[in-house]
Amino acid sequence: MPEISRFYGIVIKMIFKDNEKHHKPHVHVYYGEYEASVALDGEMLEGKLPLKQYRMISGWMALHEDELYMAWNNAVREKPFSKIEPLK
Repeated sequence: MPEISRFYGIVIKMIFKDNEKHHKPHVHVYYGEYEASVALDGEMLEGKLPLKQYRMISGWMALHEDELYMAWNNAVREKPFSKIEPLK
């Protein structure tokens, strides 16, 4: 599962050909013992995250929306995608 970004202890990954279960563009987020699938529009699809980290992810996704959709389109076609700049 390729990592797309990492910041403040949060790891964000995208899985190749991962459009079967949720049927919506999304990322997989890991923070300590928390795991979640979050749609690119910010909807929590599965799992949970602390509110502060969820808000950081949502803001980061809004800033990088175009890059995330480009990465998603590549990932579902099993093509490589670029990492995205983390929050600073």
